[in-house]
Amino acid sequence: MSSTSLSGLRPARATMMSRGVVKVKAQSAAVIVPPKELIIPKYCESIHQTKRRPTRTVHIGKVEVGSKHRVALQTMTTTDTRNVQATVDQVKKCADAGADIVRITVQGKREAEACYKIREQLFKDRYDVPLVADIHFQPAVAMMVAECFEKIRINPGNFADGRKTFETINYDDPAQFAAERDYIEEVFTPLVKKCKDLGRAMRIGTNHGSLSARILSYYGDTPKGMVESAFEFADICRKHDYHNFVFSMKASNPLVMVQAYRLLAEEMYKKSWDYPLHLGVTEAGEGEDGRMKSAIGIGALLMDGLGDTIRVSLTEDPEYEIDPCNRLASLGQTACSTGLGVPAFEEKTRDTHTFSRRVGDLPKQVEGEQYDFRGLLHRDGTVFSVVNVEELKQPEFLYKKLGAKLVVGMPFKDIATSDSVIMRQIPPSSDAEGRRALRRLQEVTVHTIVPAAVLAADPLPGAVTLHTLKDAVKAHKAGGVKLPEGSTRLAIEVDGTETTEEISALKTLNPVVVLLNIADGVSRIHASRRVFEVIKSHEISTPVIHHIRFPAGAVRDEIVINTGTYVGGLLVDGLGDGAVIEAPHEDLEFLRTTSFGLLQGSRMRNTKTEYVSCPSCGRTLFNLQEVTEQIRQKTGHLPGVAIAVMGCIVNGPGEMADADFGYVGGAPGKIDLYVGKEVVKRAIPMEQACDELVQLIKDHGRWVEPAKEEEPAAVPA
Repeated sequence: MSSTSLSGLRPARATMMSRGVVKVKAQSAAVIVPPKELIIPKYCESIHQTKRRPTRTVHIGKVEVGSKHRVALQTMTTTDTRNVQATVDQVKKCADAGADIVRITVQGKREAEACYKIREQLFKDRYDVPLVADIHFQPAVAMMVAECFEKIRINPGNFADGRKTFETINYDDPAQFAAERDYIEEVFTPLVKKCKDLGRAMRIGTNHGSLSARILSYYGDTPKGMVESAFEFADICRKHDYHNFVFSMKASNPLVMVQAYRLLAEEMYKKSWDYPLHLGVTEAGEGEDGRMKSAIGIGALLMDGLGDTIRVSLTEDPEYEIDPCNRLASLGQTACSTGLGVPAFEEKTRDTHTFSRRVGDLPKQVEGEQYDFRGLLHRDGTVFSVVNVEELKQPEFLYKKLGAKLVVGMPFKDIATSDSVIMRQIPPSSDAEGRRALRRLQEVTVHTIVPAAVLAADPLPGAVTLHTLKDAVKAHKAGGVKLPEGSTRLAIEVDGTETTEEISALKTLNPVVVLLNIADGVSRIHASRRVFEVIKSHEISTPVIHHIRFPAGAVRDEIVINTGTYVGGLLVDGLGDGAVIEAPHEDLEFLRTTSFGLLQGSRMRNTKTEYVSCPSCGRTLFNLQEVTEQIRQKTGHLPGVAIAVMGCIVNGPGEMADADFGYVGGAPGKIDLYVGKEVVKRAIPMEQACDELVQLIKDHGRWVEPAKEEEPAAVPA
């Protein structure tokens, strides 16, 4: 159906006829609520083609940022800013890795004084990479460092309003709220004038986790509040004819981040503003999870032509951020330069303001079927795996790679087991061992989806028959889709090139699932939007699984980032019920866990502990990478639990809103623990803090002991 609130409705069920021909009954008498038609406000140049949003050029030292220039790559140092040589060395390393701009945290006057020496030494060493001062709470420090750095980043949430509290301020009179802007203007105007006089750039960088108490009280914890917070500062810049600035709208939740940037762009279109956008998902984490979350948020926006400079925030050494950053920028630039897209179509059902996931109908069991098909799909998001015949020769190893638990060598579904598998070929009926391995999967509802031609040649009892949509439509017109012997369920493959009439035929064909396997050379984002537009406007309630394929040789970062961009960029709009990643050269377990990471990053299906961890900077009060790994080792088995690991107080309490528990640096060697936004334990010695966090999770009834796993039996040589 068109939204989660209608997911209880079920489609008509096909009636099994003789000789395996499927005929479909008329739609049931259940009330169907027509999808409301939306007028999608303009937030990008085109919803059916990637076109760069026209933006002015902002000068950041030697680097020009705007739509006439390539997407600039950024990162941020993690050294103590007062350690001049260490910071200089790290900036060089970042520049050598390809960073166009490097940000440095500047907490106070001592750090500001060090910035003069850092800039001077880099010039002496012939490094003219522009430097950005990251400012929180300290207008006076911003004034100092503007003398030597090319850009100042200010946070509207704490530049003038430094209260790190969440008290509600009652604004009975809107004029009272507006009057407080006078104080903001008083504090901010000197910096604006100085940046204008010196030719410095500025980023007005709103963070979802650090909105001021004033904004939270008036707008709530919303994208609207993020945008309005930034606009207050932009209005002051414009009042003084200063325009050398960019905006950012960062959040640790990719869905919130995308919604905020789209709303920002929408409002700028209304105002005829053309300021560039700095894109980023804050506190994304590390490894594949951090890259996936960043790709979902940044990639989705780049495919809409939004974004002029980007940073991938990872809990890793800063130079390692540049490769994923460059991959994302290249995807966006290539899409714009090639005019990636599809012919124009009208879009009336996608809501860019409010997230509403389209949820397809789950299978129901039909009397007389040999296997239970209710586990073919998962209500929170489905993961399929592509399996080959060779992998069936070692069934226990295959079961483990599919994420199944083993009990005396027999597979059982676990929390992160592939829901079903796709096979291009199947073991012949003469292969008793291969067929037994498949049967054991079917018995625990890990079903097998097989092309119709393969099943017609050698039937597999209980298999789901896969037809292309075009073939199925032809067969239906000729009298009905014939299912091979032993098959009672139909899956349909859609490649995005079908006509509206063919896509609308899904309602009549009534498959149990649709695989959206976009044809080579066709834009996945735009073709998929068109397919979902037809599906939603025709009230088709079949689940749709995104099937993305990679050629031999695709490296893991490419798989993660492209999947996050092209599939995550659709899931952020609630378009899709799951994913299957196909890469024949790659490890099956990696592809499965990446698929689950995609769903979790898209806020669909939680199968592991969620970590919101900052990328570290000079403010960080402990070794963030080591501590995050220590916490992960002890708590990584808690699906549904979100833990924030923050190096300092700047974004700490606000980002707790997206986490159940928080581990935040409060002072050197001391940790504060949070439950939600509330600090519950202060100044815990760092040596005890991880164990105290575990105890806190236990005290709140969220702890489970790690499960013991049975290892697969070795196969004789």
